[in-house]
Amino acid sequence: MKSRLALIVIIVLVSTTVIAQEKGKAAGSGFLQQAFAAWNSHDPDKVVTYYTEDVVYEDVAYGAVNHGRAELRKFAAGFIEAVPDLKLEVVSSSIHNGHGAAEWVLSGTDKGLYKTGKKFSVRGASVFEMRGGKCSSNKDFYDLATIMRQVGVLPPE
Repeated sequence: MKSRLALIVIIVLVSTTVIAQEKGKAAGSGFLQQAFAAWNSHDPDKVVTYYTEDVVYEDVAYGAVNHGRAELRKFAAGFIEAVPDLKLEVVSSSIHNGHGAAEWVLSGTDKGLYKTGKKFSVRGASVFEMRGGKCSSNKDFYDLATIMRQVGVLPPE
């Protein structure tokens, strides 16, 4: 009888933990979907609402580090101007205990990066930290040479 009760307690605890983790993943996924929708809206003011005032946002491929919302807003506005039809799609993501990672696809037309007018699409990943329901640190990783090849700045492999 005691072992049956212990087994039931263990099953309930494990089930509760799994449900809580899945709810956390769903909440994290919801945050990312909303943040990516803000980028896809092409509105820099909307974009920065998903980041803390003291965010550090790094585009590793471009070597750009933005400190705070004002710098991030300027960066977002410049990128949206350079790629006016930019589209970000979440492929997969995970957020746990304030730390997260996301795989994504960025696509658009190069109007201002290299001024070629050509379309591109690149897979990338972000590593980020959350605080108070907003992103406080973000590092984006992708292969810039892939974009450069697709728009004709570099020769094909």
